[in-house]
Amino acid sequence: MNPELYPLGLRIAGRLVVVVGGGPVAARRARSLVLAGAHVRVVAPEVCEDLAALIAPLPDGAAHHDGPGTAGTVVREARSFEPGDLEDAWLVHTATGSPEVDAAVAAEAEALRVFCVSAGDAEAGTAWVPAVARVTVADVDGAGAGGPTGSPASTEVVVAVNAGRDPRRAQHVRDAIDALLATGELPLRPVRPAAGGRGSVALVGGGPGDPELVTARGRRLLAQAEVVVADRLGPRVLLDELADDVVVIDVGKTPGFHPVPQEEINALLVEHALAGRRVVRLKGGDPYVFGRGGEELIACEEHGIPVEVVPGVTSAVSVPAAVGIPVTHRGWSRGFTVLTGHEDIGKVPAASDHTVVLLMGVSRLRDSAAALVASGRSPETPVAVVEDGYGPRQRSTVGTLATIADVATAAGVRAPAVTVIGDVVRVSPAWRAAGLG
Repeated sequence: MNPELYPLGLRIAGRLVVVVGGGPVAARRARSLVLAGAHVRVVAPEVCEDLAALIAPLPDGAAHHDGPGTAGTVVREARSFEPGDLEDAWLVHTATGSPEVDAAVAAEAEALRVFCVSAGDAEAGTAWVPAVARVTVADVDGAGAGGPTGSPASTEVVVAVNAGRDPRRAQHVRDAIDALLATGELPLRPVRPAAGGRGSVALVGGGPGDPELVTARGRRLLAQAEVVVADRLGPRVLLDELADDVVVIDVGKTPGFHPVPQEEINALLVEHALAGRRVVRLKGGDPYVFGRGGEELIACEEHGIPVEVVPGVTSAVSVPAAVGIPVTHRGWSRGFTVLTGHEDIGKVPAASDHTVVLLMGVSRLRDSAAALVASGRSPETPVAVVEDGYGPRQRSTVGTLATIADVATAAGVRAPAVTVIGDVVRVSPAWRAAGLG
């Protein structure tokens, strides 16, 4: 730790900052200052292409020494540094490549009591530029609502890293922190409640169950959540990462047992969001693939609640892939249909080059197989039932439409499982291991 370093954030919007030098370092400094809203005055006889692109031409008769001027702009003095160039400046960056010039800039800044960043010699300056990681965090005051579903307002979390005179080390630490912020592995949830604000709801697709298959956006929203309404088939291990004060509501369903009806789930989302809380509805697979996400979206919209839908990796595609089955395959399958096992599947195209994927269909497997045969599918059509995809008891049981119900019963197949019907099953190691041809 450098005891002489006092970390500080500066609000420089609309204030004059002088950048002495015209090379790539000066260009990077000027760009960051413009993004922060500063009025930047560049003093340099020559400037690089990146810096030239930032410089705004002045109107005829305008002077460069008129004070702060317009925020977020860059103007230039096309000459070498001269005494008096730092007048009215709040901050100075010098990056000329000349130790003598940088020292002269630092000396004048010291005399004027203006903080100075010296790129050539950090010890010669009175301020250091940290490596910075930024991430946007959703607020709940609704100020940013807009679009068909609205969206919460947002604030920015900024992490600045200093590492003494070792900027590369600071950058490495910054990059590591940035990655953790982006994936939601660091706590992002605001602690200070929004006064009188409304909350928000995020319908997050959790994928097939493996926590590493959740999107980075989904992880980040979980890290910001105050309430999580969780399904049984979502990546529940992520719940263990939540802070102790996050409210977790389990609405998981099992076959034939729905302890929390969908209407009550909708009401829970609305209730907590109207109370000003950030709510994540953590679902298995994708919210819009037999996830009833559309119903939850409508319920929230009817109460003016901002909703974000975060897609997930659907089990219909990912679980077959987990055991080596592609749902499409050149020469064997040109398309696929996804249904639940609770539906009449007799209307599915009987073409041999069309794959059928059944979700939640274990209990009706015999009826589904019979219906497909009755609608024109060959009884010898390959079938695979994949249990607990990406989970600890993942298993693939294979057979044909004529045999799969008996094979699955003998093997003790149980939900959750995804059933794949079609020639693509022949690609799987399980099919080859069974010696079915």
